[in-house]
Amino acid sequence: MSEHYEEIVEGETYLRMPPGARHEVICNRLHELIAASLANIATTRLLPRRSVVQIASGTLVRPDLALVTVATGKIWLAAEIISSDDHRPDTVTKKQIYEELNIPRLWMIDPRYDNVEVYHGSQYGLMLKRILAGRETLTEQLLPTLQVTIAELFQA
Repeated sequence: MSEHYEEIVEGETYLRMPPGARHEVICNRLHELIAASLANIATTRLLPRRSVVQIASGTLVRPDLALVTVATGKIWLAAEIISSDDHRPDTVTKKQIYEELNIPRLWMIDPRYDNVEVYHGSQYGLMLKRILAGRETLTEQLLPTLQVTIAELFQA
């Protein structure tokens, strides 16, 4: 099992609970699938899981998955796997941070319900585009070879 880790939001430090076993299985699977989809894409880099990403002065987050643009180092996709016993920081606080950053893509992956919420950045903030479950497929226009059924992502 993983260990506690810290995130800093507007100068305030938050100690996060260690992710559980299922969380880590999903995180590892997601990283493997994304890494495979990046094989022929030189413009994007996958950061190691829960890498520190500085969003602004005094705000450091550690997304479960982060894709950055090679040229600028800016994050363009974050994925957060929600933990049932520690969900507020991901579903409320960090979602708001990503919205203020105007991140192009956010995936909220929820093992409690085996679904994925897909958000796209817009001039009005993050907009929920889809909620995927079961046999539906997670795709991303900027990762043309990525096609993951939600059931595959959540399989035990």
